[in-house]
Amino acid sequence: MQIILVSRHLKAARTITIMPRHLLAVAALFLSAVLVTALLFSWLSLYWRLPVVEDALLAIQQRQTRETRDFITNNLQMMATRLGELQGRVIQLDTQSAHLSDVAGVKRDKERSVPAVEPGRGGPFLPVSMSASELYQEIERLSGDVDRRADELALLEFKILEKRVQDRLMPTTLPVKEALIGSGFGFRSDPFSGVKSRHDGLDFSAPSGTPVYAAADGVVLEATFHPEFGNVVDVDHGEGLMSRYAHLTEYSVKVGQLIRRGERLGSVGTTGRSTGPHLHFEVRMLGVPQNPAAFLKRSEEFASLQRR
Repeated sequence: MQIILVSRHLKAARTITIMPRHLLAVAALFLSAVLVTALLFSWLSLYWRLPVVEDALLAIQQRQTRETRDFITNNLQMMATRLGELQGRVIQLDTQSAHLSDVAGVKRDKERSVPAVEPGRGGPFLPVSMSASELYQEIERLSGDVDRRADELALLEFKILEKRVQDRLMPTTLPVKEALIGSGFGFRSDPFSGVKSRHDGLDFSAPSGTPVYAAADGVVLEATFHPEFGNVVDVDHGEGLMSRYAHLTEYSVKVGQLIRRGERLGSVGTTGRSTGPHLHFEVRMLGVPQNPAAFLKRSEEFASLQRR
């Protein structure tokens, strides 16, 4: 590339020729100046500690430290809150478990039972802060305790429900209210022949038409007429347990019907082999006669009945 210089002081035009090496030299000189300037400022910031640079670095460090401290503090507070919630939950589950154990009649583990008299303790309160790792370990331990106690509580609830179902199926309700007890369970003199005989039930003496109620939940197994029992209703309570209601004037249920405890089955009568109005009540287990009094004595009403 050529540059022509023209001036009034020059008698003739002057030509300057610029070669590629000249351009490279200029570029190298410019880059060297930039690099020297950058190094100069770096040296000044490192050794002379320019106030602007130092203040900017300090502000950045303080902000990062504050953010880190706030993050750690928030996490520790959340972990401490979670720890308190778990401790409260453990106490709550222990209280519920103790109550349900008493209701269900289940003995608790000795290692978890509270001693009758705790040893004396005391002294000044000197709290010790926990580290993040200690808080995490304690939270994990209490979480496991909560899960175990929740499982035990669910088991106790199941046992209570099972007990309630069993109680509903046990013939413990008086089949006749305000009656007199006649012949008991066992041996007696036959009312017709006077010969010693076996009596497989319990007689409730009451006027004809007196309501007869189911002693427990169950399903009507038989509702028919029997030559000796007269109008008779058999109720199946499950697990081989059955109750029988005999000598009825009439019955108001049918075979296969679901019956509830205390629901009316029929009325006292004197049908079949009977000398007068009464209810013959039986309880059988797998076909074997049981003493009905052993079941009915759980009822407070049974104790108030009078023998004839």
